[in-house]
Amino acid sequence: MIYPTAAKLVAALILGATGFLLSGLVMVLLPEGTDPGWFPQINLVLGVLVGWITVGRRAGRGISAAIGNGLTGGALLLFWGLFVQAFNEMLRLALRKRYDGPMEALMAMLGKGFEWGVLSVTYPPFLIGLLVGAVAAGLASEMAAKLWR
Repeated sequence: MIYPTAAKLVAALILGATGFLLSGLVMVLLPEGTDPGWFPQINLVLGVLVGWITVGRRAGRGISAAIGNGLTGGALLLFWGLFVQAFNEMLRLALRKRYDGPMEALMAMLGKGFEWGVLSVTYPPFLIGLLVGAVAAGLASEMAAKLWR
């Protein structure tokens, strides 16, 4: 089931754009002087992957399933975004010898991911953008699946 379909492409494009745009909202919340690095580009790629693999593959099952698929894709985008960004931060600090051992580094990674997750989902523009983008990806991929079989 790795063949390309219109539904996968549409879901990938919309969730990729959602990840990129939401990165701009999150960067406003970061402390002053924080270098975001590849933050928006990584979230764009994660959105494309989640849209292609999860949302687009499940298209064609009806409107209510499309909304659920979109919300699942949004939740996965949030999870993988937090995981990858927290891992990146942990790796950056580990290479500067800020941790005494691997367990301390993993615990710091989980703590940072949780902290950023709470910060993100308690910021209403981020939460609204995530929900709108996720539902749009689900519905648009459903429409693409119906139109281009």
